[in-house]
Amino acid sequence: MNKTVIATDQAPAAIGTYSQAVKVGSLVFLSGQIPLVPETMTLVSKEFVEQTHQVFKNLKAVCEASGGTLNHLAKVNIYLTDLSHFATVNEIMATYFEEPYPARAAVGVKELPKGALIEIEGVLALEEQ
Repeated sequence: MNKTVIATDQAPAAIGTYSQAVKVGSLVFLSGQIPLVPETMTLVSKEFVEQTHQVFKNLKAVCEASGGTLNHLAKVNIYLTDLSHFATVNEIMATYFEEPYPARAAVGVKELPKGALIEIEGVLALEEQ
């Protein structure tokens, strides 16, 4: 198996023993992104809407560093500390994606790193070469 590590300074640096993304064949596995501002490595805000937009900006940067776009995401997993924000996530997600939308799961969790309210990970499907 040939694994290629994907890294960009346009998204937050890894804060543990993981890569921002790993490419295997035409699939890219994106690690979870929380709403950290890449330049400061601090949360963008305590407000859920701003955090959600920052997460999508971070995902977009990693997708682009991988040679794709958000619309190449085949699957995303969304982790929320409060599932009452589910409708807000849907509204915001619709501004970043075009149909067909990726497969998705949304999971309520007790807490996330750095006190984030949302985290999203995904699998990118690139064109086979």
